[in-house]
Amino acid sequence: MSDGSLKIERIDSCHEEFEQQLAGLRHRLSPRGDVVSEESRQRTIEVFGEPLSPAQVVERICQRVREEGIDAVLEYGLLIDQVELDAESLRVSPEEIARAHQQASEEFLQTVRRVRENILQFQAAILHEDVTIQREEGVELTQRYLPVERAGLCIPGGAAAYPSSLLMTAVPAQAAGVKQLVVIAPPTPFGANNPDLLAVCGELGIDEVYRLGGAQGVAALAYGVDGIAPVDIIVGPGNLFVALAKKYVYGEVAIDSIAGPSEVVVIADESTRPAYAAADLLAQAEHAPGASILVSWNAEVLEQTYQQLCRQVVQLSRSDLTIQSLEQYGALVLVEDAEQACEVTNLVAPEHLHIAIDDPQPLLDKIQHAGATFLGNYSPVALGDYVAGPSHVLPTGGTARWAAGLTANTFLKSGSVIRYSQEALRQAAADVQRMAETEGLTAHRASIDVRLEGQ
Repeated sequence: MSDGSLKIERIDSCHEEFEQQLAGLRHRLSPRGDVVSEESRQRTIEVFGEPLSPAQVVERICQRVREEGIDAVLEYGLLIDQVELDAESLRVSPEEIARAHQQASEEFLQTVRRVRENILQFQAAILHEDVTIQREEGVELTQRYLPVERAGLCIPGGAAAYPSSLLMTAVPAQAAGVKQLVVIAPPTPFGANNPDLLAVCGELGIDEVYRLGGAQGVAALAYGVDGIAPVDIIVGPGNLFVALAKKYVYGEVAIDSIAGPSEVVVIADESTRPAYAAADLLAQAEHAPGASILVSWNAEVLEQTYQQLCRQVVQLSRSDLTIQSLEQYGALVLVEDAEQACEVTNLVAPEHLHIAIDDPQPLLDKIQHAGATFLGNYSPVALGDYVAGPSHVLPTGGTARWAAGLTANTFLKSGSVIRYSQEALRQAAADVQRMAETEGLTAHRASIDVRLEGQ
């Protein structure tokens, strides 16, 4: 923006190419798109010798980790993260965690404790409980919920430190009763070497932390390698490579969702404060990459917010990267009315939706697809990012059409428990026998018949 103006895509519903532009935007943001930083693109060429797509990179890394184990993990750590580690230094020692916790400021730890309490209160309130019904005498049916034994938590650490992501993944897991929590974060000053992140590990009682990120980290958690036992579920946000790696290993382990690069849709009208809306758009774009989309039926508010974006972005510490995100993945969308604004939002199915107007409820009632929704001019997304209580680990790339954000329930597996008495079996027998005969499964019928002999 050498001339002081941002080159953000403008999409107008009155134009013929509206649907085509909208489809293009959705594709760029989807897991099939290419939402990666320029640094990542260059690193791919350096490491693999060719401009592979993110999906190709992930497949190659995961296959090698599965076949070669810890050797492949360490090699990719050197090639991609440019940090040389061995099997011993890969794990952060308990002494390092304890030292970071001891050296953390009391103000920071007090904030961590308040945030933890907020998260725990919300997550415990929504936790599934066992349900038992008595259908008739002698029939007892239970749906039982049990936590997984071992969960892997992916914590980003490339461009910024995210102790908040540790809280937003670990505390819901603890609310669910998970006993073993394994943290992976890149071997960087913002990742597993970050004292604030390690201090939060100490505060939460987590002592299994690895200097390991990217697709190789996800693969190590899924398949297990020397020194790292496999987990039952992998959760947490990350760049596109992490998101696609989670998708790749799904089925070997459970995952929470495809939580890739951050995104927000802000819906604005004449009651929206343009300065507030611009700040919310910038808050997601500064993740770099991060997608920021403004939707309004008021052209004046759209323009005023754009001017605020130009004014505010130059004041940010990560201004250059934020501008890059806005110009590559941002959009200003002018629609006909509130109804069409909701239609566009449902098509995008954003990670974050901020209905930044004074009367948001009528629009909320029309929204079907959004990971987390924030209502009114005084509910910025940053509240959800840090302190509110629902986890900020949310589906991205349009997957909010079918996926949900991480909760304590993500860490539960459900199973049914069925108990029939002898008399209850006798009463149900004819229906079981008839269904078994219909399907031609004689052994199924025999398992009933043998219990009825002599009755």
